[in-house]
Amino acid sequence: MKRLENKVAIITGGADGLGKAGANLFAKEGATVIIWDMNEAKGNETASEIVSNGGKASFFKVNTAIFEEVENATKRAVEEFGKVDILINNAGITRDASLKKMTPEQWQQVIDVNLTGVFNCAKCVSGYMVEKGYGRIINTSSVVALYGNFGQTNYVATKAGVIGMTKTMARELGRKGVTVNAVAPGFIATEMVKKMPEDVLKVMEAKVPVGRLGMPEEIASAYLFLASDEAAYINGTTLSVDGGITI
Repeated sequence: MKRLENKVAIITGGADGLGKAGANLFAKEGATVIIWDMNEAKGNETASEIVSNGGKASFFKVNTAIFEEVENATKRAVEEFGKVDILINNAGITRDASLKKMTPEQWQQVIDVNLTGVFNCAKCVSGYMVEKGYGRIINTSSVVALYGNFGQTNYVATKAGVIGMTKTMARELGRKGVTVNAVAPGFIATEMVKKMPEDVLKVMEAKVPVGRLGMPEEIASAYLFLASDEAAYINGTTLSVDGGITI
């Protein structure tokens, strides 16, 4: 039996990057995948690819920073699929600048998506999970939340906040059958990262004890484990998937 057979999973930011890798893996493991993303073209493309490969997937255009959109999309998901078992809060953006140069708009944009978006999704989806007495919520943090990063005051603040939110949600929801955990990716070879200059990539690789960048599929595997029944007794933890960079 596949590990997510008969499960329904929402993956935010699932049109591309880490979210797409997660969507593909979850579908292979038997889940019905609902992709929430702002990129309509890529979202539909990813869903179509999954279906053409024999999986089950749908795309909803959702801005997770807007509560009403999340609330409506959650209701639609439950109406169409009967339940939501898994929520992967993967959507995130960057607006990098040093503290001196960072504008209030850059600060707020990242807060809205990376922090408020996680709150919106968890609040709306967890209610349905509690009704069923079962749920898995996985929030995407980052290793920079653990040690900071130059030029990312806004991003680091959100990713550190996600860890705190994860612990609190885990305390509140654990007794109701819903576990909440976080994954903190390190340097991952997404399409965006691979476009960086080769010398920059080599510097990044040199910082990692295993000597290479991670692959999106390796983050997806962490999502899968925490979403599976094997992780039923893991609650409130942050799993660093970073090749040892935080050692």
